[in-house]
Amino acid sequence: TMVCILFIALLLSEGYCKMNMDQYWLSWKTKFNKTYNSIGEEMFRRYIWQQNVVDVMKHNKEQHSFTMGTNHLSDMTEEEINAQLNGLRMENIPLDMNKNLLELSDSPIPDRLDWTEKGLVSPVQNQGMCGSCWAFSAVGALEAQMKKKTRQLVPLSAQNLVDCSVTEGNHGCKGGFMTNAFSYIIHNKGIDSDAFYPYQHREGLCRYSPKGRAGSCSSFRMLPHANESVLLSAVAQIGPVSVGVNAKLASFHRYRSGIYTDPLCDPRRVNHAVLVVGYGTERGQDYWLVKN
Repeated sequence: TMVCILFIALLLSEGYCKMNMDQYWLSWKTKFNKTYNSIGEEMFRRYIWQQNVVDVMKHNKEQHSFTMGTNHLSDMTEEEINAQLNGLRMENIPLDMNKNLLELSDSPIPDRLDWTEKGLVSPVQNQGMCGSCWAFSAVGALEAQMKKKTRQLVPLSAQNLVDCSVTEGNHGCKGGFMTNAFSYIIHNKGIDSDAFYPYQHREGLCRYSPKGRAGSCSSFRMLPHANESVLLSAVAQIGPVSVGVNAKLASFHRYRSGIYTDPLCDPRRVNHAVLVVGYGTERGQDYWLVKN
């Protein structure tokens, strides 16, 4: 009798879990406006999504410095996400950049800094299914410098860079690099505002107009590769800095909150551009504050 009762309880538990997962799937699809072209495609996406949900739940039950969650990417594979969204392209970057290295002072810097609290960081946008991370990273750095100069924070047009900086070596939604973006702004003698030239989640014909110009750049400086102490000084003394990170891992795609770290992260495999907007220490663990 005891065996029968236990067996029935297990069946009920499994059925309840499946019912909850079905409800969660429906609510997730509604939240992110997901539709599929066929039953077969939906079954495939549901399988990927469910594996991600299980991994997220397992991670969050363990002891980690960050939590994971589902998001609009949860029905995609790691390979799909990296191919479509992580558009930092390192080719054709000049090797003789020493002349452009930034010189910093040895003055003391604060233990903690958040440039969002000082009004130098514009709201986060969703890049959509377009590898335009490099463009958002570049405009974020320039927005901060323009705010320091003009005392006005004006969101600049990432779409302007996506559509128009091909001449400098960028590839629109197929990827690019921040130095190429800055070179375009210098040679173009400006960049439009996001309000004048809004983001479209896809590349198109160049529609830059001097009438919408809201930012300009006369030069840019590089930091030594993978030198976090120099980056710390630059963020403290100059402002938000465009950087490249490794965003290949599923843990990055599922990140929700906390201090992200993953022992599998290889710093040599950089594929995504972000903006460092601050830093600090929490419970003895140093962190970078990043706008993604």
